[in-house]
Amino acid sequence: MNLAYCTNIHPAESWEQTFSALRDTALQVRQMLRQSALHFATYLDPFPLAPRLSAQAASELLAGENLQQFRQWIDRENCEVFTINGFPFGAFHGTRVKENVYRPDWTEPRRYEYTMDLFRILTELLPHGKQGSVSTLPGSFKPFAADEEVIINNLISFARELEALSLATGHDLHLGLEPEPLGHFENTAESIAFFQKLFAAAENVDCVRRRIGINYDTCHFALEFDDCVESLERFRHAGIRISKVHLSAALEINPHSPEAIPSLQKFVEPTYLHQVLLRHEKMGSIRRFIDLPEFLAAPVVDADESIARIHFHIPLDAAPVAPLGTTQAHAEQLLAYRKTNPDFCQHFEIETYTWGVLPDAMQRPMAEQLAAEYRWVLDRL
Repeated sequence: MNLAYCTNIHPAESWEQTFSALRDTALQVRQMLRQSALHFATYLDPFPLAPRLSAQAASELLAGENLQQFRQWIDRENCEVFTINGFPFGAFHGTRVKENVYRPDWTEPRRYEYTMDLFRILTELLPHGKQGSVSTLPGSFKPFAADEEVIINNLISFARELEALSLATGHDLHLGLEPEPLGHFENTAESIAFFQKLFAAAENVDCVRRRIGINYDTCHFALEFDDCVESLERFRHAGIRISKVHLSAALEINPHSPEAIPSLQKFVEPTYLHQVLLRHEKMGSIRRFIDLPEFLAAPVVDADESIARIHFHIPLDAAPVAPLGTTQAHAEQLLAYRKTNPDFCQHFEIETYTWGVLPDAMQRPMAEQLAAEYRWVLDRL
């Protein structure tokens, strides 16, 4: 098992900024964990790194001697890279991201070329014979009404190229499509339906099964009200690889609590989409809101719509003050599932990218937050 934190928590768009975050914060977190964390030697030595590389950072890393120098630094510092977050193509901090995080999508050549660059980088950094994964968006964003046939054809072509790169380098390389609310596919049922179409369109379905899988985000599947164990078992029976797991949690409220709606006001911010899913307990139906302001402006909810979940990543160890709650239990269920199914996935990534926009009361120094989240996970392994 590999366990790292995703560096999309850092406001870093260039390679220089990304490397500075790894050099300064990641090594500080390692030192904090070495002194206090259970299972440090088992999971964190050498120290796993999971960089988020924008298209700009990837291009800069591939230029000149930057990649060679980074590999030398990794070896010198007793670290290793096993995965890269390739979901956000462009700027991800300090600007309006919202739906732009899905651009370019998998209908566009720029997404294909950028993602292949990430795998080329990864093959130069992976220890010999190790798996390597890249996570990406779930094809597109529902409001874009993307051409699914183009997405599928591009992914099949990508799988063929990734297969060739795997055979040439001796690495097991795989791409993880990350379902999330209002993605082209967003929950267990939609993901399986998409993969069935993907497999049916492939001439070499075994190649596609090896190279294209799911990036299972515990925040996202909890938002969809999917049962963790049932989802993982359904993916297994469908022959869909779990490429990587994102360990994260979402906000949860009872929308009928008098304090609940006002308490969400401090989570309204202009950078990221915070989709809201509201479940009707009797009917089992779900209403979706594209962002938190739309939910807050909606009419009074039905009496049986008793749970609302908000796509706002909360630190795994956090315990927000009532009336706020979290979907932390979904991550706990996944880690419990791993104990009886240790081979279902090898790549695990802590992903609380919203650190910079958390309300003041939930803010901690970044290294302290990351170390606390690591300890929360390690205590459950």
